[in-house]
Amino acid sequence: MTPATPGKPGPPLWVGLVVLGLGGVAHANPASLVASAADQDDPIDLHLRLDYEYSVEHASIWRERVGAAAGPLDPIPKIRDLAFKQNRHQLTPRADLGVLPNTSLYAALPIIISQQRDLTLGEGVTRIGSTTLADGLLPMGGFDAKDPGTPLPGDGVFRSPSRSGLDQIHVGGAIALMNQDNDDTKPTWKIGGELRAPIGRVMRFDRADPSAETGVGRGVYEARAWMSFARRYRRTEAWLELYWQTPIAEKDTSLLRLPEAERFGATNIATGQRAGVAFGLEAYAYDDAANHNRISLDLGARADAHFEGRDYSELWEVFAYAGDASDAGGPLVLDADPTATGVQARSHTGVTNIENYLELAGRAALRAQLGSYVRFAAMLDLVWKTDHAITFADAGVDLPTCGAGVTGDCENENNGVVNPGTREINPLHVPRIDLVGHRYHSEDNFGFVVGVQGQVLF
Repeated sequence: MTPATPGKPGPPLWVGLVVLGLGGVAHANPASLVASAADQDDPIDLHLRLDYEYSVEHASIWRERVGAAAGPLDPIPKIRDLAFKQNRHQLTPRADLGVLPNTSLYAALPIIISQQRDLTLGEGVTRIGSTTLADGLLPMGGFDAKDPGTPLPGDGVFRSPSRSGLDQIHVGGAIALMNQDNDDTKPTWKIGGELRAPIGRVMRFDRADPSAETGVGRGVYEARAWMSFARRYRRTEAWLELYWQTPIAEKDTSLLRLPEAERFGATNIATGQRAGVAFGLEAYAYDDAANHNRISLDLGARADAHFEGRDYSELWEVFAYAGDASDAGGPLVLDADPTATGVQARSHTGVTNIENYLELAGRAALRAQLGSYVRFAAMLDLVWKTDHAITFADAGVDLPTCGAGVTGDCENENNGVVNPGTREINPLHVPRIDLVGHRYHSEDNFGFVVGVQGQVLF
């Protein structure tokens, strides 16, 4: 519920416009505000917020090396190959509207202002020594999507087109089962549900005309359930948030959608689920309760689990380049129907199976409240991801032996192997990158996010 002084009018419209011009993503203390309606002396709440964030991500790309000397109990040997970097600017307007006591509806629209991805040779790696270049996934001189006819200088091997636009719109509802503003003996406890619907252009790579495809969308519908707690004390406020997110459908144009007829032999064909927890403690450095002015420091952390599934990786554009069916000799071109004679060439979309990994972040936010209606913040996140494989598709599925009660998808032999030329084959499996000894890994993944936020409470 919006803090308010009885009989005092809300802020003029220009105040809201000024605050929204501030912009950011301050993740600190997400659970303390409740948009409500039909409360005494406060018929309806409207919370408007604008977030801006700038993020940078770095990762080392390693590759399993078949034939390298190793003991029988040693892990699969890997060698350093490439270095990845991504820069992104994002702006997110959001509105929360109270509809019933302690109940609200909300909508948010993340807008990617710009996104740029680059790959260079890894530390100590030469062009001749890079397995990506040696296997022909990229030309020896690299590929510049902004100037395809010119080799990249220095140690550059790939530069993506500049991307921008929309992916999903987020719409949802929340209810506060407890609200400390109404009963200061209890914490604020909220639960909510959210639908994330794709509305932007699907992210694709066009080898012949890279600048023609600059979308950032994945084309996936996702559902999200969340719960948060916040408890104010005299000089501090503790908060906790939990969430679970799962894909529920894909647009027909999504690269993550696999037609029903082509799902034989394929496992883990959906986008991976996510779940996470965030928590922190906000300490008030200055608190003028009479005038509703406050300055505070919020320190916290979060952990996000990314479960195995198909998605865009650091190398997805490289895989799409190497799997373009217009190049008959492309090393990653797929066979749309492995059960048919010959090869039914189909372009590799670049999307791959990605192994489970954990994303951890520490965060600090400086928050300020000016009167009852205006809030802003500045934040910094330091982000680290655990090492994980980014090409992880199985070769196929061994079907059960046909017999009594088994007459559908089955095989006549009980051999425990995936037979070539049958429905056991996974049409998404590419031995060049998915076979053990050839897989790619993302390691030493580190990044940061800098953001600012402006908010006005009506």
